Amino acid sequence: MREAQEEGASVEPQSIGRPLNRLNAESSPYLRQHAANPVDWFPWGEEAFARAKAEDKPILLSIGYSACHWCHVMAHESFECEDIAALMNRDFINVKVDREERPDLDDIYQKSVQVFTGRGGGWPLTMFLTPDREPFYGGTYFPPASRYNLPGFPDVLRGVIEAYRHHRDEVTRNVERVKTGLLRVGTPRRSDEPLTEQLLEQAGGELGGLFDDVHGGFGDGPKFPTVPPLNFMLRPSACPGDESLRRKVLFQLRRMAAGGIYDHLGGGFHRYSVDGQWMVPHFEKMLYDNAQLVRLYLDGWRLTKEERFRHVVEDTLEYVRRELTHQDGAFFAAQDADSEGREGAFFVWDQAELTAILGADLGGEFCRAYGVTESGNFDGKNVLHRLGGLEASADEAEQADLLLRPARAKVLAVRNRRSRPARDENILTGWNAMMVCAFLDAYQAFGATTYLTAAERALTFLLDYAYAEGRVYRTVTAGQARLNGYLDDAAWLATALLDAFEATSHRWYLEQAREIAQAVFKRFWDDTAGGCFFTSHDHEALLQRMMAGTDSALPSGNAVFASFLLRLFSFTGEEGYYERARRIVTLFHRTMTHNPYGASAMLCAGDWLLSQPKEVVVIGARGNPLTEALLTTVHQRYLSNRVVLAVDPSRQPDESPLPLAAGKTGLRGNPAAYVCHGRTCSAPVTEPKDLERLLLS
Repeated sequence: MREAQEEGASVEPQSIGRPLNRLNAESSPYLRQHAANPVDWFPWGEEAFARAKAEDKPILLSIGYSACHWCHVMAHESFECEDIAALMNRDFINVKVDREERPDLDDIYQKSVQVFTGRGGGWPLTMFLTPDREPFYGGTYFPPASRYNLPGFPDVLRGVIEAYRHHRDEVTRNVERVKTGLLRVGTPRRSDEPLTEQLLEQAGGELGGLFDDVHGGFGDGPKFPTVPPLNFMLRPSACPGDESLRRKVLFQLRRMAAGGIYDHLGGGFHRYSVDGQWMVPHFEKMLYDNAQLVRLYLDGWRLTKEERFRHVVEDTLEYVRRELTHQDGAFFAAQDADSEGREGAFFVWDQAELTAILGADLGGEFCRAYGVTESGNFDGKNVLHRLGGLEASADEAEQADLLLRPARAKVLAVRNRRSRPARDENILTGWNAMMVCAFLDAYQAFGATTYLTAAERALTFLLDYAYAEGRVYRTVTAGQARLNGYLDDAAWLATALLDAFEATSHRWYLEQAREIAQAVFKRFWDDTAGGCFFTSHDHEALLQRMMAGTDSALPSGNAVFASFLLRLFSFTGEEGYYERARRIVTLFHRTMTHNPYGASAMLCAGDWLLSQPKEVVVIGARGNPLTEALLTTVHQRYLSNRVVLAVDPSRQPDESPLPLAAGKTGLRGNPAAYVCHGRTCSAPVTEPKDLERLLLS
């Protein structure tokens, strides 16, 4: 039941007279949701481990998150049940973990359950550990009684405690099997083979073979809008001399934008589609999905200039500003799928209800356009979609959108009066930095200063609260930084700072990015392997210290950091950045070869390493129309590997020029652009059309 078991949001515990348990003192919204359970929950920590050892009891570890639907289901069915809670309290030490706060624990125990079951994991994750935190059995969701071909949770509890008490040899064998598996997946084996264009082309061919040419995406259903493979497939090196992979990606973007996975009224993407057609979503919305999809749709717009792609970007960012933004500028983690106790209740419609809102004529037209029927497509109600209009041309789709826009506004106004889904108000550093990058990318493409303002407010929040004295923190609660940050947090924060430098020309952002790079080298880098651990050197000792190059719902932290270092090298010319990036990419050569789908973000870094970027330098005052026209020419064109350095001589007269800008000036008093590639630079040009020609060469 993989990630198909996600969803939910920040709901405070409802006590029914019993004292609240230990979780009530935690900062995590997810943990506090379980504070009123009759289960004697512990947070992850020494108190729980000491009790398990003293009483020789196994640990029951439950991992989930605030916006997780099936986590809520298991909580209502089992953790709120007095009889099941009594079994848990009698025989186990029960520990709750928020996977958003502790992705290190989630990663280890998700991989452990895969060893047991041979299938993917998911949430809620239910693991049974020895008092030394070693896993010996596990699964995901368990119902209160046997169904769905799953054993009932009470039967699982009885079977596990029987094995722990009377079959320790089997427990020990399971522990050793997991340790062997974790060592294998968490320790990359360096290959002596060189990185080649052939590897990239073979990876592109394999991804193309996995692609669903009928509906888009990968596999049957459920379907996830996994972004890194699509990013790689857009690159020319994935399919040299052939546009077929790029056409597949654009096809998927059109289908997702038309499908029910996209919120046609409020903007933003739901977590995934439960079917293979992108029709019916799993309704929760995650910050990290929307951050990645904004940038992917921006690239789709750059390639096609289709207005439908631009609308998706604008409406999604407006959704984030409206629904997921903290008063001080940071971004919340997610919006729940459930409201009023029902999945999707906020988002679905009756045909009669829409007709009452819009009238018979407009309502009929709206229902035809959005696939609304009397019988519905989701539990008797309707998820809005435009899949029936996919055959229309881009111009026809735009005209239809314009005609239906007033109707959508009326329907949205009614929806806004419904009981809203709860919001997961975790502020997570890495996820926030990803959304900062999305806003900056949209600002550069469209020139909307509201996007720049949103990005800089969030980035200021992160630097004020989530970074101090060379340490990046994972989360911020009530103005307080909490928990060691992970590689993902540091890599994305550094990337956001570099994006901010590129967007604004403020040198301070570049210096902050370099400072965080040094912090990563100090805290995460392993010089023997030539890559970064997921956890810092001073992190809590865990069952296995992971060093991974594969993507999950997020791109691999090693891939993100390698791509950042390659860009930083272009700006600064410091060979050390390039060399470390090269070592990271080559470390995961085997992973890219054998699992291109899972290593797509690393393949993108490898593509940069092999092809080298176009380095564009624009010399001119910011705000000068010609300077901005030259920059817009670059930012509105799809270039898979490029850096842009805008130098404003009037703003930075006392700063020494970066190596990339050394010796470059305006031309006859006018702003000028240079395009460099492989340490060779063009003559300066002053006209956007001439810059366009250089970018195409």
